[in-house]
Amino acid sequence: MENASHVTVFTLSGLNFTFEQRIVLFLLTSLWYLMILGGNITLVFVIVIDKNLHEPMYIFLCNLCINALYGTVGFYPKFLLDLLSSHVISYGGCMLQGFVIHSSTCGDFSILALMAYDRYVAICRPLAYHSVMTKQRVSIFVFFTWLIPLYCMFMNTATILHIELCGSNINRLYCVNWMITRLACSPPLANTAVTYMNLLFYFGHFVFILWSYMFLIRQCISSKENHGKFMQTCLPHLISLVTFTIAVLLDLLYMRFGSPAVSQNLSNFMATEFLLIPPFVNPLIYGFKLTKLRNKMWNFVYKKGNL
Repeated sequence: MENASHVTVFTLSGLNFTFEQRIVLFLLTSLWYLMILGGNITLVFVIVIDKNLHEPMYIFLCNLCINALYGTVGFYPKFLLDLLSSHVISYGGCMLQGFVIHSSTCGDFSILALMAYDRYVAICRPLAYHSVMTKQRVSIFVFFTWLIPLYCMFMNTATILHIELCGSNINRLYCVNWMITRLACSPPLANTAVTYMNLLFYFGHFVFILWSYMFLIRQCISSKENHGKFMQTCLPHLISLVTFTIAVLLDLLYMRFGSPAVSQNLSNFMATEFLLIPPFVNPLIYGFKLTKLRNKMWNFVYKKGNL
């Protein structure tokens, strides 16, 4: 029986590919990651440099893209390296990777909840919008959408540091706190408590978003003008929310209740779907759907192309 002081590396055992498959997967993953970087960085850059886009909706969108960059950097560089070398990760590196990926996931929910509140105020209380969504209040909202996920996942990660482990093999493409607790010689009760508190807290986010959309939909049904605003600004948010929620739920449900009979490739896809699809899709959805942002992006690309 080995404990945490003797476990210096973890083995990630989800990479059961031939050499040729690894090369192909490396090229495809590199291309996909470059597209994620390109889409999110372009959108962030356009919002930052254009003062006309310094409105709450675009500021929150900018943070959603920054959070996508933060989360994907915790997965893609290490995964690409694993495709070309041995797939092991140090104990400290595993803790850090799990923290980054988990906190980014929680951050997405926080920002999406904040965006839902912004749309609720803009459509259901338009006359009070500028008094509610002031620059100072928006700054406070953004600060806490970053602080709270980082704090929640810091507490979660802290509860598994130096726990006694009876193994070092993680059947995953990346480190996950839940998988580490399954290697524990005895269940870490503190981690279980913190995990369920975090799940309950972010389930509250989901309920809040549903509550916001209940009022938004009711308001849009009674007004053609509000219906247009909903289709223009709420539909991209709704697509992002549904895509992200389904991806995370698939991963959580499989990780907790999945059958070992499921193929490794399907397991890998379900485990990485929230790192593959939402970070790529979100810039496309908002870039094409939000007219003001789309025009700014086209102007930016057009000017660069004429230099």
